[in-house]
Amino acid sequence: MPSQPSPVESPRRAQIRREAARLFAARGFLGVGVDEIGKAVGISGPGLYRHFAGKDAMLADLLIGISQRLLTEGRRRVDAAPDAPAALDALLDGHIDFALEESALITLHDRELLHLPEAERHQVRSLQRQYVELWVTVAGEAFPGLGEDARACVHAVFGLLNSTPHSAVAGGDQADPAMAALLHRLALGALAAAADRTTG
Repeated sequence: MPSQPSPVESPRRAQIRREAARLFAARGFLGVGVDEIGKAVGISGPGLYRHFAGKDAMLADLLIGISQRLLTEGRRRVDAAPDAPAALDALLDGHIDFALEESALITLHDRELLHLPEAERHQVRSLQRQYVELWVTVAGEAFPGLGEDARACVHAVFGLLNSTPHSAVAGGDQADPAMAALLHRLALGALAAAADRTTG
């Protein structure tokens, strides 16, 4: 099973993925049937099996894809940055855009990870750990005063950024620039304050 969308993915498969994410987030994985997903994209429920092996496969594809996408894009942004502060800014921008544009996926991850089979759940957790470690390294370099608190601070920043599905401005086709800028300032301010308190 691919862990992220293929570059040659069909528009229909992408549409199924979007609608499945929306429905799972709104009503829960167990509360949505294959026929309902099919109706949302204009095909019969059994017709979905030409694109996914079943509802479980859709959920695994979505949740593994979230984690792989964040890690791949995060590494790309860090590699392209000239220094640690720029890398942290780039990580923040990428995660904020994702949080504002893909709020259904964040809700889906928070609620439905337990429904994945053990092997797929392990894969998601492994990708998540790598993503966290990327942030911990960059945040620690950008704010050396964080010291051993860097990991806890990164998780706190994720809590802030991932709370956006509960905001009325989240979930649009594009990230709201004002909200994106606010979240960026809040996250940087929290890290800076934590670093100052540690060294003060």
